[in-house]
Amino acid sequence: MINKELHLDLLKKTLARGGEYADVFIESRKMTTLVIEDSRLEKIISGTEAGAGIRLLLKGKTSYAYSNDLSPRALLQSASDASRMASDTPAKTKASLVTRNPSVQFSIRSMPEGIALQKKIALVRNAEKIARSIDQRIRQVTVIYRDLVQDVQTANSDGFLADDKRVYTLLMVQVIAGADGIVQTGYEAVGGFTGFELFEKENIDLLSSKAAERAVMMLKARKAPAGRMPVVISSLAGGTMIHEAIGHGLEADLAQQGLSVFSGKRGQQVASDLVTVIDDATLPGRRGSFRFDDEGTPSQRTVLVENGILKSFMYDKLTATKDNVQSTGNGRRESYQSRPIPRMTNTFIAPGTDNPEDAIRSVDRGLLVVKMGGGQVNTVTGDFVFDVQEGYLINNGRKDELVRGATLSGNGPEVLKAIDMVCSDLGFSIGTCGKDSQGVPVTDAMPTVRIPEIVVGGAYE
Repeated sequence: MINKELHLDLLKKTLARGGEYADVFIESRKMTTLVIEDSRLEKIISGTEAGAGIRLLLKGKTSYAYSNDLSPRALLQSASDASRMASDTPAKTKASLVTRNPSVQFSIRSMPEGIALQKKIALVRNAEKIARSIDQRIRQVTVIYRDLVQDVQTANSDGFLADDKRVYTLLMVQVIAGADGIVQTGYEAVGGFTGFELFEKENIDLLSSKAAERAVMMLKARKAPAGRMPVVISSLAGGTMIHEAIGHGLEADLAQQGLSVFSGKRGQQVASDLVTVIDDATLPGRRGSFRFDDEGTPSQRTVLVENGILKSFMYDKLTATKDNVQSTGNGRRESYQSRPIPRMTNTFIAPGTDNPEDAIRSVDRGLLVVKMGGGQVNTVTGDFVFDVQEGYLINNGRKDELVRGATLSGNGPEVLKAIDMVCSDLGFSIGTCGKDSQGVPVTDAMPTVRIPEIVVGGAYE
């Protein structure tokens, strides 16, 4: 990290030729990654990385320079490089910087950098061993452990300085099982803004067993029937649907460029009046949480959709300026080498009042989704498609046969408007969200919901 005086010098240098806004982003990170596959420890990656990104905004355009050299000389050169798009008229800068206080605090009990490497290796070896012991039809087990301690410092020409320390720990288990020409996978992951105490709260033996049992179980599943039918998506499925069906479309840059189906629809009904969508970076322990975003804006809870009405988009500094609003604290970047852009944090549908069992009982014939796979969306049209990793037929209001190969496809706004039951539970899933070649940690969540009709891909009966 660097002192306030150097931050001020860098901001002045960046604005020396003019501009509307400048910021300096300093980052230092320590990381460990372990990968075990087929009972072999394939990767051990551990190291540190540091650098700075310097940005200038002028008339809706961005100039950006970065360096992995934190010496004053190198940083001043980067600031000079960033200033080149401006005119020859210097812009006003603040005489001093005020240190910002976060809106929330997070506590870490067991910093991962203080845990012996052998203990981390023992963790992944045991997880692999447990998964492999479940069934002889298991062909491959991959276990990935990652921890990251990221120190961030951001100073801007609005006169603010913000410091944040982020600690992310996660473990993923993927299992492949095969028999009689059929190959199926099972996947489970845990993680968040947490230290090594994650593994005191989470039963990793159970996690590994669950991934392995799902892979084996799916070998016996019948092919999913295809057609239009009611679908109940369990809270256990996590929030993949909400992330893809509406989340990306509410990021302000896409909306402003006309690349979102929700462009220009603030104040309009975009979902059922049972649906409220929230993005909240202040949730303790969640993978998308932080004290400050990557522009130094304090984290916050933003209601995006309230009772079906579109209330807000997710803004960073640049997009907020264009719409003459305040940033919602969604300016995020993968590293100092990347400029900040509007990104989701912890995004979810708020729980309702219905009973999850009643949602299943209300369906005569349909599909129950218990585990979602990957998905993709066309943000311009809202059309999406998702894989179902674990699903069951519903017959006469009861969970019935296990099915495989199901997909869900539809249009985001249409499906959100169609939701007619929102239950009182809430299930979270973690991930790394990709956009503009940048990946950032996120959490998605939703309660059990009922969709009266959606296209299910599978085998026609």
